[in-house]
Amino acid sequence: MSCRIQWLFAGWLVLTGGVSPAEAGDVPPTRDIVVYGGTSGGVAAAIQAARMGKSVVLIEPRKLIGGLTVSGLGMTDTGDKRVIGGIAREFYQRVKKHYDTDTAWRQEARDKYDRYREADDAMWTFEPHVAQRIILEMLTEARVPVVHAALDRIHGVTREQGRIKSITLTNRQTFAGRIFIDATYEGDLMAAAEVSFTVGREANALYGETLNGVQVGNARHHQFIKNVDPFIQPGNKSSGLLPGIRADGPGLDGQADHLMQAYNFRLCLTDNKANQIPFNKPEGYDERDHELLLRNCEAGDTRHPWSFGMMPNRKTDMNNNFAVSSDYIGANYDYPNADDATRVRILKAHETYLRGFMWTLANHPRVSEPIRREISRWGYARDEFVDNHHWPDWCYIREGRRMVSDTVHAELDCRRQRPCPDPVGLGSYNMDSHNCQRYVNAEGFVRNEGDVQVNPGGPYLISYRTLTPKAGQADNLLVPVCISCSHIAYGSIRMEPVFMILGQSAATAAAIAIDDHVTVQQVEYAKLRARLLADRQSLEIPQGAASGEGIPLKKLAGLVVDDTQAKTTGDWTPSSSTSPFVGNGYLHDGKDSEHPKSIQFDLPVKAALKADVRLAYSSFANRATNVRVKVQHSGGEIVLSVNQQKPAPIDGVWVSLGQFELAPGQASVIIETVGANGYVVVDAVQALPVP
Repeated sequence: MSCRIQWLFAGWLVLTGGVSPAEAGDVPPTRDIVVYGGTSGGVAAAIQAARMGKSVVLIEPRKLIGGLTVSGLGMTDTGDKRVIGGIAREFYQRVKKHYDTDTAWRQEARDKYDRYREADDAMWTFEPHVAQRIILEMLTEARVPVVHAALDRIHGVTREQGRIKSITLTNRQTFAGRIFIDATYEGDLMAAAEVSFTVGREANALYGETLNGVQVGNARHHQFIKNVDPFIQPGNKSSGLLPGIRADGPGLDGQADHLMQAYNFRLCLTDNKANQIPFNKPEGYDERDHELLLRNCEAGDTRHPWSFGMMPNRKTDMNNNFAVSSDYIGANYDYPNADDATRVRILKAHETYLRGFMWTLANHPRVSEPIRREISRWGYARDEFVDNHHWPDWCYIREGRRMVSDTVHAELDCRRQRPCPDPVGLGSYNMDSHNCQRYVNAEGFVRNEGDVQVNPGGPYLISYRTLTPKAGQADNLLVPVCISCSHIAYGSIRMEPVFMILGQSAATAAAIAIDDHVTVQQVEYAKLRARLLADRQSLEIPQGAASGEGIPLKKLAGLVVDDTQAKTTGDWTPSSSTSPFVGNGYLHDGKDSEHPKSIQFDLPVKAALKADVRLAYSSFANRATNVRVKVQHSGGEIVLSVNQQKPAPIDGVWVSLGQFELAPGQASVIIETVGANGYVVVDAVQALPVP
């Protein structure tokens, strides 16, 4: 290459002007399709463009291509896996093919890993380096050139008559294109092209939603369960607040603000000492940044403040969990619109925080000995991110800018409450927002706000119009990652498989627009649909998929108590990843054997009756086979064991616990996790009167 300069981005030095993996030498400066952003969505877009015979270039500042898919997020958030088709499914099928080989299992026996299933066509959990190798293979096979450089976001976009003519990078390369695709997590090309966008949370009233804006009432999970003093000097308001706590109140439920759900890094850790790098105290460590964690431990919160999704070969995808964890709440508000230097500082602060978080948990004497002992079993995986000090290259930018087009995907669309005439893909995951802020409640203690985890009720369609800007703003730009949608809808859409799906669909539309000499807004949907189906994209709600809000309680006979109405002890996690279920989803215990939990369903019996008492659960291979269930009835109490790996025998939903005499105040079902050998799932309890 003619120009090889070093450019600092996200705290890492990257050689710009480099081209890989498909071509050597300079990339021609004019391309049919220019893809900016090497996320999983950008990768899928570039591959599809090449497969459709178009000249393409994929531009990404970082040295690692693939976004969060190659940066530790191996616990793929999928929802209904049947809706994942095309290049996305091809990627996960290649993951499965890799782990089908004996040589893939270097540090663990294949039969010991419970997420490998020989009969499945695809695999949804994987090590970062495996994902990176597969993505590079797919790009190489498609002969996609990759340029490592950043967009000049101030002067780098040339427009002419409502179209992007060319983009210039920080290494002074310029690429002209017929169609441009912004596949960044931040929406950088879209913003530089002066396309309408928003940042933060809309008010519920704007799009007729219920889960947008401030969410104090919904923020029940990943919450403080002990009272923790928020002031620098405990009890002294005049001393000021600890870092990360907002001085003003959280706002009113449903009210708009500029806040965003927190970012973190998805750490790849291992408990294999031979493949382990110990946690280190990072440069710039400040104990004040972890004072909330330490006070929460001292207050008696004994929960392990992390979530380990196990990957093959004894590695993890580590994520946020509970009150104070890997999410750096409140540190990302300026990130989407920040200049490059400010972004570097923000992401470096996230890295310093999380490295310090891990070191504190493993070493600080104010952390309880059981937690220190458990976290000390782990360390950074020595054979991952070897060129970046074993640290993920990409931060989890859960939300950046979001385009505002003529069509905005909102909660109503996730719930399938209005038609979608032009689908180009499907989503199905929970409407999931991590916490957005910390504040002081009326009692003077710190609380988290913003966490929402609500099942949409099954798969839903995503309109092509959410990928296209308003007509006249940019007639040759498609945006498959920062699509036109609301904050809470993006909480479901923002999953790596969905980005791949939409990236492929965007490139398909781009190729058709080029062939037909039309703008992206004028692409004929019938033609687009035909090509997407030919390329194995999923564009229909699968037969038998959940609809509405799962199994509505009002349609069930007898007395029914949902998990949302039960009394819980301990921290349960909501989910809807395995159907069928009652209502909006179910709860599970996180396979947390060290912290026994329970949940009590009190049946609203008004007069003595005999009833068949049933328990609802969704079966899966990782469930416990010995779930302890107590039924309290007029004659006393009986203790039963339920195998939740076996499909529920009644309609695939219910298992009968037996027939019992019930009376007011003497009709309860209690599920306990003590001694469970897998995940414990609780959904609903039903009492059907019998003669």
